[in-house]
Amino acid sequence: MARFTSTPDTFFVEEVPVYLPVGEGPHTFVWIEKRGLTTLEAVARLARALGAQARDVGYAGMKDRNATTRQWMSLPAVEPALAAVVELDGLRVLEARRHRNKLRVGHLRGNRFEVVLGEVVAGESDGLRAQLLHIAAHGLPNRYGRQRFGSAGDNLQVGLEILRGNRRERDGRRRKLLLSAVQSAVFNRVLDLRVASGGLTLVRLGDILQKTDSGGSFVCEEPERDQVRVDAGELVPTAPLPGSRSMEPPAGMPARALEDQALSDLGLAPAEFAQAGRDLPGTRRPVVTPVTLGDPPLQEESDGPGTVRLRFSLPAGSYATVLLEAMGVATS
Repeated sequence: MARFTSTPDTFFVEEVPVYLPVGEGPHTFVWIEKRGLTTLEAVARLARALGAQARDVGYAGMKDRNATTRQWMSLPAVEPALAAVVELDGLRVLEARRHRNKLRVGHLRGNRFEVVLGEVVAGESDGLRAQLLHIAAHGLPNRYGRQRFGSAGDNLQVGLEILRGNRRERDGRRRKLLLSAVQSAVFNRVLDLRVASGGLTLVRLGDILQKTDSGGSFVCEEPERDQVRVDAGELVPTAPLPGSRSMEPPAGMPARALEDQALSDLGLAPAEFAQAGRDLPGTRRPVVTPVTLGDPPLQEESDGPGTVRLRFSLPAGSYATVLLEAMGVATS
């Protein structure tokens, strides 16, 4: 059975930015490559090397630790020529250019992935290719991967303690990360309940549906009519990342009952999220996400038997490991 073990030599991630630095402005954007570091560890090392404060370093999204990853970061009042020559243990700057604004979380379109699988038995490649093509045609369940909940799996518990005021976290970035683990657990539980009660993309009365072309959302009042549009790819159901200002299905409708059940299953009440205020405003997230295949999407490697390389891209916030598990690949 194919297996994926995440290491800097088997997992490659490259950020797809919303925009590129224009070459002028008070901020310096650096295109970095890191190996064996979390994004926050890379931020700290980069800041120390260039005499900046870690809180002033901008980035668009978190990247995996056990991987070779490339992403943009920004620093204020740093000369590009000085930043361009930085090379540290596990981190090097590949390019540095000026830009007008600080890079903010969410300023990315997605990520390109190359994943090397091992222990692929004879004849298994055809099945993996068929699974990959099927997922690309129908969309990937947009679950949060295990890494969202921390290497020890304790981010959810710590996040709950912070949400309930039983624990303090002075680092603002870490506080938001831990609180987001609570949101992610609710989202994943909603997906489980949707699958168990008829299907992930089955349209229910009261569902918050998102238009795939514009991103606009509305409440479903005619499930049969909207199901046709979901099946055609025009709409996608969403599930909650609950917060102080998040949109909810109307009370008394099946979609609301399902989402309330998810909160109850995790021992949560909607009112608890209001306490987090600006740190946890809340939003909605599509229950499935598109997959773009690389060229070629699957390639048998020549450096050893039983090794296969996959190439694909996912939108921001979606997980390569979730795709692998959907393909039946063992992950560790």
